[in-house]
Amino acid sequence: QVQLVESGGGLVQAGGSLRLSCAASGHTFSSYPMGWFRQAPGKEREVVAAISGSGLSTHYADSVKGRFTISRDNAKNTVYLQMNSLKPEDTAVYYCAADSSFGTIVRGITSSMDYWGKGTLVTVSS
Repeated sequence: QVQLVESGGGLVQAGGSLRLSCAASGHTFSSYPMGWFRQAPGKEREVVAAISGSGLSTHYADSVKGRFTISRDNAKNTVYLQMNSLKPEDTAVYYCAADSSFGTIVRGITSSMDYWGKGTLVTVSS
């Protein structure tokens, strides 16, 4: 069993930065690929970034490539999303998710995720 708790969201001006954290409980954290998803009002939840259990493989949505960086610290059971050059269209609730398949996260198959956090709101003002 893995429990996920996101933090770090807030209000930021366009061009600014935020770092999201996702703290996980459970002794199997390092074996789980992890992902960050987001859901804007009226839109479907979409994958933003994914990272393998070892941290050696990462994947990004085209819309965030070059601006966002996903990382993990398995010793701290935490995954991070560093968000730079934020745009108003990045405004959304950001969710952390864990799944046994890195490929499933990359494909953004939200119905298949093993675990979800409750989300943290990111608002980017213009």
